[in-house]
Amino acid sequence: MGWPLAVSAALMERRRGALFRALAALAVGHFAAMIGILLPFALMTMLVQWQVEIRVVAALVVIALGLYLLINRRHPRFLARIPPSRLALWSFLVALAHGAALMLVPIYLGLCGTAAQSTGHIAANTLMTRAAGLSLLVALVHTAAMILSGGIIAFAVHHWLGVRFLSKGWFNLDVVWASSLIAVGAISLGALWL
Repeated sequence: MGWPLAVSAALMERRRGALFRALAALAVGHFAAMIGILLPFALMTMLVQWQVEIRVVAALVVIALGLYLLINRRHPRFLARIPPSRLALWSFLVALAHGAALMLVPIYLGLCGTAAQSTGHIAANTLMTRAAGLSLLVALVHTAAMILSGGIIAFAVHHWLGVRFLSKGWFNLDVVWASSLIAVGAISLGALWL
């Protein structure tokens, strides 16, 4: 959802290079938010005996956030115009507030596969090492996909459609985003019992 800010940065500076610098700043902030959420959960996977309960709670939290975002549609006004120098911070805060990082937790915990691990100190050590690496990989892949898709949209709007499209053709994706949070939480809960 940061691609409009990348377009805005390019239009403010009147240089296409500003678009790519803005996308890089957005990627840094988004990646930091993913790691800030996923690494604590990587440490929690040491609690192998509570794996199912942790996944259920994570999925319910994601569903609750999606429902909250469906009900509360207001956005703070200070997030409307962000200077390019603050895009990384904006990306970090929005990824946390909108649940982008949280959305990955139930999926990530399912990838950890702690139920298949043997008990004991060796398994806990292996799991901790694997979980931290996996959280970094999940955050990196997610951030790359987000920047690639957002970058394509930003480039297309900046290069071909311009400001007129943004002012007349803008549509709000909040309902789609909130619904996707609910869907991910529900799928994660369903996957526990398959």
